[in-house]
Amino acid sequence: MPRPVKRVLTALGLLAAVVALEFGFETLLPDAAWRQLALFAMVNVIAALSLNVINGMAGQFSIGHAGFVGIGAYTGAIVAGNLHQHLGGGDPGFGNSFLVMPAALLAAGLVAALFGLVVGLPSLRLRGDYLAIVTLGFAEIFRLTIATSNNLGADQGVIGKALGALGGPIGYAGPDDTGVPQYAGPFWIFGAVVVATILAWRLKFSGWGRALRALREDEIASAAVGVDPTRYKVTSFVISAAGGGIAGGLLSSMRDGNPTVQPDQFTFNYSFDAITMVILGGSGSVSGSIVGGVLVTFTVKLIEQLQGLDSVLALKAAYPALDLNALRMVLYASILIGLMILRPEGLFGEREIVGWRRGRKKPLLPGAPAEPVPATTGPEAAAGRAGGAMTGTAVEREIKPTGREELE
Repeated sequence: MPRPVKRVLTALGLLAAVVALEFGFETLLPDAAWRQLALFAMVNVIAALSLNVINGMAGQFSIGHAGFVGIGAYTGAIVAGNLHQHLGGGDPGFGNSFLVMPAALLAAGLVAALFGLVVGLPSLRLRGDYLAIVTLGFAEIFRLTIATSNNLGADQGVIGKALGALGGPIGYAGPDDTGVPQYAGPFWIFGAVVVATILAWRLKFSGWGRALRALREDEIASAAVGVDPTRYKVTSFVISAAGGGIAGGLLSSMRDGNPTVQPDQFTFNYSFDAITMVILGGSGSVSGSIVGGVLVTFTVKLIEQLQGLDSVLALKAAYPALDLNALRMVLYASILIGLMILRPEGLFGEREIVGWRRGRKKPLLPGAPAEPVPATTGPEAAAGRAGGAMTGTAVEREIKPTGREELE
């Protein structure tokens, strides 16, 4: 089958799958809590894929990804809420989502990318722990600015009023305080996962991705062969921030989710979870980011479900001072430590579930001319006649020197 036809059929199959999920998701998962968890896991996959660009492929250490997700969440909520009002309000329907979600996701990605450029230009000249501190500081500044904006008075000017309209610690619930319209159903979230996976895959195996991995391994050697470290790192940081913003835009409008965007959703714990997803799956692996995002999200929920077992409830009744939430985090940390001991490179390392086929030779078509045979020099031909047929390429073969060459 020709490759263009195969790609078109694959795209149509994926489109049919996400449309089927949009209308059959409630039948597939009748419990609203599990539907919310599944959609939240997919949002985390997008956040992990975007963080993998800077932490995995480029080899930088950013721990402030929650800030870009939060910027995208607030931007997407503002755009979606105002467009919903212009469309007449009411229940967010699937048809109107094609007018709301593209604008909300585009705005969320662009604003987050702009902040990524502002943060990345000065900070990516730093390395290691210093870069981590800068990105963490940015995320905390963003969160605390919004969390304390409710205390600003009217005399603070336009910026103070704009920050106060975000709701402060209570959160932003739309322009009329009735909640952010939940347009992001399975079609948009699972579709965004498919698009993000394809883009991350193409980026990794492109020339740009190889340059990023070269910078990660040896920045000095990469710069010596013409790779501009600052340009590549800043651009990858902007791409990562844009992906985080899109994840935030989906999170703010997620169906069956919280209709209020609150600053406490984007603490350091969220950044830590995103880093865990990338490292657990394998830094630089697209497949690892997907598996890590799903595994971390469902592991936390599974541990919470275990607290409802009769044996656990009996243990709590026997020891009232026992803090189950603390034990939940201890168990979660123990699982991560065990995985890191057994698989320090992550579940996949830098490998993928599906191999990359671009380097494989294609079979010759019937009637096509044979591949050209590399030319051989005189000494090579003489050595071939003396020693029989030679195998391998000219670089792989060892040519014994003649007597004259030995004297020289």
